[in-house]
Amino acid sequence: MTILTTGRLRLEPFDDRHLDGLHAMNRLPEVMRFITGKPETLEQTRAAIEMIKGRWAQYGFSWWAFVERGGERVIGAGCIQYLGRDPANPHEIGWRLVPDKWGQGYASEAARAMAGWAFETLDAPLLCAVCKPENRDSARVMQRLGMRYRGEETWYDSPHAVYEMTRAEWLARMDTGAAAG
Repeated sequence: MTILTTGRLRLEPFDDRHLDGLHAMNRLPEVMRFITGKPETLEQTRAAIEMIKGRWAQYGFSWWAFVERGGERVIGAGCIQYLGRDPANPHEIGWRLVPDKWGQGYASEAARAMAGWAFETLDAPLLCAVCKPENRDSARVMQRLGMRYRGEETWYDSPHAVYEMTRAEWLARMDTGAAAG
């Protein structure tokens, strides 16, 4: 399983040792506000980790825990998910952070690492990202990543703003250095 590193983070595939940190984040109403709309229970977090470990085994990618380098604190989570149910949108990228790390560039840093891995190692042809239309902070991360707004669509049984980026667009941004900033 792939561990990614950035200047400040280690992105580690979900594992049982991340349970406490992931649950500490996912039980916060402000974190889950735009995701499920309600805090997650310990059992839900445990079940999600088990499901994610299965996806890593099946596909070779899924969700990472964002761990601060030089420490063990889980400060976020993010994914490259295989969306086999929708051939037009084969891969989704997503993220979430603990509130005390919001607005410090961690989501953008992790998103760049995950997108780079998806496009350069996985050879994903397209990445999609979605957020509730009112989640302007997440939309800004998508825009900084170089994703373009595609429109509002129904994802996860509710309206979401959808952004996308092709592998060619990513590689062109890398050639100009735009993805690094």
